[in-house]
Amino acid sequence: AHSATFTFTNNCPYTVWPGTLTGQGPQLSSTGFELASKASSTLNVPAPWSGRIWGRTQCSDTSGKFQCATADCGSGQITCNGAGAIPPASLIEFTLAASAGQDFYDVSLVDGFNLPLSVIPQGGSAGCGATGCPANVNAACPPELQVKGSDGGVIACKSACLAFNQPQYCCTGAYSQPSTCHPTQYSKIFKSQCPQAYSYAFDDKSSTFTCSGGANYLITFCP
Repeated sequence: AHSATFTFTNNCPYTVWPGTLTGQGPQLSSTGFELASKASSTLNVPAPWSGRIWGRTQCSDTSGKFQCATADCGSGQITCNGAGAIPPASLIEFTLAASAGQDFYDVSLVDGFNLPLSVIPQGGSAGCGATGCPANVNAACPPELQVKGSDGGVIACKSACLAFNQPQYCCTGAYSQPSTCHPTQYSKIFKSQCPQAYSYAFDDKSSTFTCSGGANYLITFCP
């Protein structure tokens, strides 16, 4: 059966702890691991598979259980064991096709932003554009969306949906259609910083990328 290799590279000046969550398909061999600054690691992903990938920051186990300041999965361990990222978290979403068909992938800031990341297909035959959010959105995050660390610095930026839980930001209730849920002053901040990424639930479909032909994928933190 076809499988893809995901190569994780950490270009951040700090350690990142990637997490993985399977939507459909087999659980990956690792649901979370440590990736030192400038290090790389690979993960084999059997297709068909769908799921999401993120990076956790400022993690430690000084309390006796493993916890991260951003994108923690709440498992108390380095592995996430079927738990997703607690937002705000920059997410990479994948749907890998069987038999080298058409893969779909995107970078989503719908749950907010915690660190810059990118996806670059390697190989593949059609489509296969690179996407990502290389900007540090935390530097442009307005006060009402900021998540601050123990030193007072901004370590993550909430989406307006997460911060205010209002239908017009979350695209729920009367705003549950693309025709009624429009960009807001907040989603536009994310879009201006990272034009390729989803900035809110019904963002332009141009944020979804496709790649056919059984590509492998390079996932970079702080590209």
